[in-house]
Amino acid sequence: MPAKKKYPKIKADIPIVAEEEAVYKARLDGRLQDAGLAPRVIDLFAGAGGMSLGFTKLTGHGFKPVWGNDFNESAGKTYSLNFGDHCVVGDIVDILNDPKTKIPKADIVIGGPPCQGFSLLNKNREDDPRKMLWRQYMEVVERSEASIFVIENVPQILGSFEHGEIIGVAEAMGFKVRWTKLCAADYGVPQTRWRAFIVGCKFADPATVFPPKKTHFNPNKGHRKAFSEEFDEYVSNPLPWRTVKDAIGDLLPPVGTEIRNVPSPLDLHFGRTPTKMSLERYRAIPEEGMNRFDLQKRAPHITPACWIRKTSGGTDLFGRLWWNRPAFTIRTEFFKPEKGRYLHPEQHRPITHREAARLQSFPDDFKFTGSKIEIAKQIGNAVPPMLAARIADCVFTLILSKGVSKCRTSSTRLKEAGSCRGYQEPTPALR
Repeated sequence: MPAKKKYPKIKADIPIVAEEEAVYKARLDGRLQDAGLAPRVIDLFAGAGGMSLGFTKLTGHGFKPVWGNDFNESAGKTYSLNFGDHCVVGDIVDILNDPKTKIPKADIVIGGPPCQGFSLLNKNREDDPRKMLWRQYMEVVERSEASIFVIENVPQILGSFEHGEIIGVAEAMGFKVRWTKLCAADYGVPQTRWRAFIVGCKFADPATVFPPKKTHFNPNKGHRKAFSEEFDEYVSNPLPWRTVKDAIGDLLPPVGTEIRNVPSPLDLHFGRTPTKMSLERYRAIPEEGMNRFDLQKRAPHITPACWIRKTSGGTDLFGRLWWNRPAFTIRTEFFKPEKGRYLHPEQHRPITHREAARLQSFPDDFKFTGSKIEIAKQIGNAVPPMLAARIADCVFTLILSKGVSKCRTSSTRLKEAGSCRGYQEPTPALR
């Protein structure tokens, strides 16, 4: 039997257990990094490290990344540049089969097995071998002796055959498991990106803290003003969704078409050289929210024939963003307006790499490396760091809850969890 993990002593001004909202507020106030805890984290299929970023000091947490992996060399270099030289680049199957590979001990494993196998954009998804890489993920969980794991993926994974297998394997390993899908805009990301999360914990039921309460609300729909236990979905005093203007409204028109050796944010704030036809199309749909259907109405002579033939769907193709709304999902080819709603709200151009990074909630001081295409992939494939930070709030709360006999949680979560774990009245510092 492996030795029981020893956690460092928690400082007196941090409660042994706290509501995840209290942890969230303590993080915003910069108080979590003094908690005396530095849980060890492994990030698999890490990409540039958006998930890791949510668990580290740049978002207010104090988790310690100890190992990472990604298949892409450029993504691995970006990860190492920001989190340390412990990212192993290569096929995770080959890495785990190598007898020389040593997986370090960790408290948490995070990461997103490649989602293309589940994506609706993948027409061959039923036979895609990438749907099986969750097995290697769980192998790392086992070999690292982690007591918590977080899997991120596209919403389509929920309800899939593989989802059932993941839950079955995790429960056989002693984990209690909960899952849901979350909208990034509800957690401070200026983007309506939906992602699925599966959280497992050995020493507590994740349902006591997960899913995290929403910190932002859709101002067009409002939010519940009466924060009763039964409908306890938002933190106290939630903010309206962050918009495109909030994220990129301060940036001047881009300069040049290449990555520049200048301080951030201007290093990645470059444009493209549009063709005469592309520029004519941009100018034909000058208003926010317009898309390919507006192009067809206003300028059918320059509308691609394939768009004219396709009379339904694809409402975001060649679309302009709105200033006063979050962006739609930022994918890896955000610099191609024909791929989605990626036109600037008022300028006749697609969004830049820096604008895409901000819409993903990456801070300007996060360092990307690689070619323009590689960096675009890193940005588009990333878990939005601010969304990851709310998941980290839940994980940190679970760790604080360890070993305590009672808990405080909403009645909704109690019903879902079926039990109560770990309560101690929060200290004034975290109230």
